[in-house]
Amino acid sequence: MDVKDSNGAILQDGDNVTLIKDLKVKGTSTTLKRGTMVKGICLTDNPDEVECRVEKIKGLVLRTEFLKKA
Repeated sequence: MDVKDSNGAILQDGDNVTLIKDLKVKGTSTTLKRGTMVKGICLTDNPDEVECRVEKIKGLVLRTEFLKKA
């Protein structure tokens, strides 16, 4: 099963990605800005989601439609 970013590039464990849209994080007052680099993603069982760590937020799950491979 291939996991693809917003441009159709195939993502793998450990890839670095960039956000293409400002995202509000539920449960916190944090907003992740467009262009933020996310390093070392982990793929999940769902091909539309990846798990990552950003700043001080652990276990964050992001949808691949908002990511671009760096």
